[in-house]
Amino acid sequence: MGIWRRDIVEELKKQLWLAGPMMSVTLCQYGLQVISVMFVGHLGELALSGASMATSLAAVTGYNVLMGLSSALETFWGQSYGAEQHHMLGIHMQRAMFALLIVCIPIGIIWANMRHILLALHQDPIISREAGIYALYLIPSLPAYGLLQCHVKFLQSQNIVFPMVLTTAITSALDILFCWTLVLRTGLGKKGAAVANSISYWINVILLSLYVRFSSSCTKTWTGFSKEGLHNIPKFLRLAVPSALMVCLESCTFELMVLLSGLLPNPKLQTSVLSICLNTCGMFWAIPFGLGAAASIRISNELGAGHPKAARLAVNVTLLMATIEGILVFSLLILIRNLWGHAFSNAKEVVKYVASLMPLLASVAFLDSIQTTISGIARGCGWQKLGAFVNLGSYYLVGVPLAVVLAFVAHLKGKGLWSGIICALAVQVLCLLFIALRTNWEKEATKASERVNGIKFPVDITPGGASLQQN
Repeated sequence: MGIWRRDIVEELKKQLWLAGPMMSVTLCQYGLQVISVMFVGHLGELALSGASMATSLAAVTGYNVLMGLSSALETFWGQSYGAEQHHMLGIHMQRAMFALLIVCIPIGIIWANMRHILLALHQDPIISREAGIYALYLIPSLPAYGLLQCHVKFLQSQNIVFPMVLTTAITSALDILFCWTLVLRTGLGKKGAAVANSISYWINVILLSLYVRFSSSCTKTWTGFSKEGLHNIPKFLRLAVPSALMVCLESCTFELMVLLSGLLPNPKLQTSVLSICLNTCGMFWAIPFGLGAAASIRISNELGAGHPKAARLAVNVTLLMATIEGILVFSLLILIRNLWGHAFSNAKEVVKYVASLMPLLASVAFLDSIQTTISGIARGCGWQKLGAFVNLGSYYLVGVPLAVVLAFVAHLKGKGLWSGIICALAVQVLCLLFIALRTNWEKEATKASERVNGIKFPVDITPGGASLQQN
């Protein structure tokens, strides 16, 4: 029992050492979008509605797609690093950067036509026009965001986290200055917020790329660009596409709620408040995402090294932390329910409506904490295809239909939309928990060795876990 307890404590320390900085990094990166919306919100309800709509659609059609595609790297890199194939991290990053930059082209075309897309979806013409202008000025942020995700996951897979904390903190501080200057001082208004967002993402990726290029910590993993980086791109895409689907099937549901809110009575109020709630969820989502990132690193490293017992222990510790974190976030949101709306708007009706939705929002945050963390486990194991099927069923067979019925048939409006999300999350959590708890970790370690090396290795199933030995 004493040895088992020491193993748990040691694993807890390892995950917290990784999760804490990753929470800060994710929160700061997501905060760039939230800061822009906050500044625009004080320009008026129409400006807030347009920027919120554009940010939501930009997330589902662009940012989340790029983040999802890059999530495949967590599997490749984590298992390659665990197997001590360090040079492959740089090769995988080159493949990812090339693929993501190509994907930015069609995404940019979509953003340039966002006004027409929203009108085709029967959104309010005035809000659609405002959203279209905002999205147009967000286009320069696309390649920066894609490259940034590659660099973050590159460093994350090597347990190099504090340089990311420093660079994202610097970027966030500068973003506030850029927004204040461009939104309030130059007269650019909402355009200035989008421009500030793009500048901040480019500063962040430049700082991280300089660290990767010149730091001694990356000399084994980054050896410069090579032609090998353009080989086997289909292999990368076979895991990257399911990774993107896994992320986007979920995020599309949240953004679909924003579009549905535009069809409710008083669309300006409904859209503004729902977007505020989504931004709030996104901010708190950074915490379980950090836990999931730590779990992905730990599990992929242990599987790549052939230590299934250690991988199972990492999963159990992760689930415990996710549950505790979810309870704390739920409690916090209930406590601040009457105050939170003031951070986004001065309108009393907006603040009051936000307060009425906070109990539902707290429930979403609790369930999202668990599912986001388990999704990190899935990325570490390479379960992206399975996760995509779970998300498809949870959201589009349960959540969305129920949300539509509750909002438009039962006339619960915004509360109905959020109730549908809660039901979808509950189904998703139960399915992912069942998969994680029923997994054969010895078999997963064998799969990891095949993925990294292309051949089978025996795995050590003793608690300590020895290194892989080739047949």
